[in-house]
Amino acid sequence: MRTIIEEEIKIKAELPKKDVNRKMPIFYNPLMESNRNISILLLNSVTNKNMKIADPLAGSGIRSLRFLKELKKGKIKELFVNDLKDNFELNFTENLTINKINNNEKIKISNQEATLFLLTQEGFDYIDLDPFGTPNPFLSSAIARISRKGILAVTATDTAALTGTYLKVTKRKYWSASLKNYLMHETGLRILIRKVQLQGIQFDKALTPILSYHKDHYFRIYFKSEKGKEKCDQLIKQHQYLLFNPKTSEFEISDYNRKEGYQFAGPLWTGKLFDSKLICKIVKENKFKEEEKFLNMLKEESKLDFPFFYDLHTLAKIYKFALPRQEQFLKKIKAVKTHFSPTGFKSELSVQEIIKKLIK
Repeated sequence: MRTIIEEEIKIKAELPKKDVNRKMPIFYNPLMESNRNISILLLNSVTNKNMKIADPLAGSGIRSLRFLKELKKGKIKELFVNDLKDNFELNFTENLTINKINNNEKIKISNQEATLFLLTQEGFDYIDLDPFGTPNPFLSSAIARISRKGILAVTATDTAALTGTYLKVTKRKYWSASLKNYLMHETGLRILIRKVQLQGIQFDKALTPILSYHKDHYFRIYFKSEKGKEKCDQLIKQHQYLLFNPKTSEFEISDYNRKEGYQFAGPLWTGKLFDSKLICKIVKENKFKEEEKFLNMLKEESKLDFPFFYDLHTLAKIYKFALPRQEQFLKKIKAVKTHFSPTGFKSELSVQEIIKKLIK
């Protein structure tokens, strides 16, 4: 065991020699530090206070330790920290001592299978699902236990299953079809959002994204939970298809999955990915320099928060034009960059209108 330092927290764990895997004695993923940073910023930016928080797949417990240190006063009423690994309670208690955190009544430590842990509790104002791979096995129990106006955070690292690499897996696990093209990361994110929402709708819980993104090797979504059949019906109306023409790079949103010359992906979520006021507050709250560029990009993208984008290199290849300077061109057509692709941009213009601007 070695001492690992992340922000203000020290833990005893081993860094993985190769890829992170389930068999690690204490599961710690250094690549998820950004994920943890943004979860702290979001919880410090929302109005929710006095929260009952659950970390059902805690691993090393680093996220919960950071919550205890970095969340504003009055945010945490109770913090439930759980993991199935042997000696988890002992290891987490030792890490509390190392970090001089008082092991008081608001910290509840347990050593159970995550679904069983969730279902034996009364309910939570914030649940953080950060599994290794797909979140599918834990969705139903987490959604059953998220409170009204609560926030459910979901991570998925099985990106290949969501981005069109394994089409049968996408259909089996996520009840949808994906496409392997430059839109695949936004497509995968929107497929995942719909899957989570469908799990909520069966409980008459409407789960609306307030912050959603793709980063590194994972997808991450924060949902606001609201109760009501009408709200659920409104979500269902936004479960549609992406139609994409590979010859022209044109796309459209449709209730149907067929159009001559077009490929399709979906059903998927076609609503907003961001609460624009919240992302502005997160940017203002940000204390992590390494997150500054990414969060500013999400803030800009939230100004044109509609489904799908164009790719400058793809358009240049199809329509045979010289690549312009990206920044100048985006200003010219009043477009914004997207975090889904370094050469992608969101615009209200059609492909034909964009090409006219390019060849002037």
